[in-house]
Amino acid sequence: MAAPVFDNEAKIRQAMVMLMRLINDTGVPRNIRRAATEAIRQLRDESLSPGVRAANAISILDEVSQDPNMPVYARTLIWNVITLLETVRD
Repeated sequence: MAAPVFDNEAKIRQAMVMLMRLINDTGVPRNIRRAATEAIRQLRDESLSPGVRAANAISILDEVSQDPNMPVYARTLIWNVITLLETVRD
């Protein structure tokens, strides 16, 4: 049973690395970087199960992915993070 937990944590860590790329990119609008920061905060919340943490982050990212001011590459990165987090299960 330890393997799926490790797998979930590895996926969450990978998602956080991808989000950090967005946060550190000054070409991405501030509100989108702020949403990525909030999504990371949700993913780090150890008081919640991995599935809930992933769902909270997906909710934040899904909302901001509709922003018309977002560069195409940033939207693609966010969609990739969402796709990865959708595979996290409790």
